Amino acid sequence: MAGIVGEGKVTAQEDDLLRYAVDQAPVTDFQLPLAVVFPESVADVQAVVRSCAAAGIAIVPRGAGTGVSGGAHATRNSIILSLERMDRILAINADDETAVVEPGVVNAALNEAVAPYGLMYAPDPASFRSSTIGGNVATNAGGLRCAKYGVTRDSVLALDVVLADGSLIHTGHQTFKGVAGYDLTGLLVGSEGTLGIVVGVTVRLKYLPQEVHTIAAFYPDFRSAAAGVLAVGKARVQPAIMELLDGGTLAQLDDLYGSDLRARGRSLLLVQTDGFGAAAEADVVRRVLQAGGATVTTEASAEAERLVELRRHSRGAEVDDEYRVGEDVAVPRSRLVDYVAALEAMAAQYRVQLKVVAHAGDGNLHPTFWIERQADAVDPDAMERLQSALDHSITEALAMGGTITGEHGVGQYKLRWLGQEQPEAVRELQRRIKDLFDPSGILNPGKAI
Repeated sequence: MAGIVGEGKVTAQEDDLLRYAVDQAPVTDFQLPLAVVFPESVADVQAVVRSCAAAGIAIVPRGAGTGVSGGAHATRNSIILSLERMDRILAINADDETAVVEPGVVNAALNEAVAPYGLMYAPDPASFRSSTIGGNVATNAGGLRCAKYGVTRDSVLALDVVLADGSLIHTGHQTFKGVAGYDLTGLLVGSEGTLGIVVGVTVRLKYLPQEVHTIAAFYPDFRSAAAGVLAVGKARVQPAIMELLDGGTLAQLDDLYGSDLRARGRSLLLVQTDGFGAAAEADVVRRVLQAGGATVTTEASAEAERLVELRRHSRGAEVDDEYRVGEDVAVPRSRLVDYVAALEAMAAQYRVQLKVVAHAGDGNLHPTFWIERQADAVDPDAMERLQSALDHSITEALAMGGTITGEHGVGQYKLRWLGQEQPEAVRELQRRIKDLFDPSGILNPGKAI
């Protein structure tokens, strides 16, 4: 491999293999990769793919490793293809409101580059300071602003993709509109590296808001806060951000950052309006939330920024493992209150710990269930109760018309639940598409479908 891409672009050191073998998801089948390869150009990626195809070696594409579904876990007889060095912004077309980037460009870096033009890249996962555009494309990532601006797929116009035989294709268009042929770009976004390796992304940019207002609404309980989300929707106001944090999350943030959120309420609904109508929309939101029993504050700008920043860290610093699992379900917004109540009942029923944060504007919740452990030991009964709570959280979401993953992807970890959401005929059709793109099965095998 070093002879193909050059010295300095390949490592087989044990420490490196261990570090790149997994992302931040629970590990169900730990495998050590044969090597980690760091391509620096499209030609490098093509050469690696052709070599691996000839040798029958699997390729696991990786961005920053911030995923929490195991989409970047190494599999048997695989190399990790880390795209972190392909981090150039190739073009910014301010008049067209587009940019062209390599997959290793960090989300925050793109936003810093386009801000002088009065533009922004709208998708903003909580990990935006480290996650890459390529990784965002792989999982169709969402983020805090998705309530107003949509998810990654809504901001991707075109892709450059290396296929399983090493050939390079370009899908999509440079224009905002375009319906020629099948939407292969839409298919590839969210495919988790199982159909091709993204080496270039043309993104649509949005206008950078000139005015932003943040409203913090503290509630006596989580269900009342969830009801506040529906109340804002009924007022026909479209916030850019609408985030929901429960009491357990507030307490954890207080412990980590010295804030006083828990003293102000048992749940927080954080709403942000933006654009030229931000002030008027914020006034409507305040009135609606106050009428629903919230203690509503008009935050100073520094405090507002701090609250949003705390929300971005609300999953905690821990990596998900077998003892602590963060979920990523979504339900119709009309069932948000019902699902929150169901989660609280599950935690009591199975005697597990629970904290919940949610992109409440679009019904995407991140409940985290965990059990206590001492050192590396845990009671087998406690582990069984944790798994039962996780399974129940999925079946309940599906029963309410929801989905097993709103933005993190299926990866490796959630394959056990995919069959509950998608009937076999649909899954078989996806397997046939996979076979068409990747007949030898070398692209991120055992993930997504």
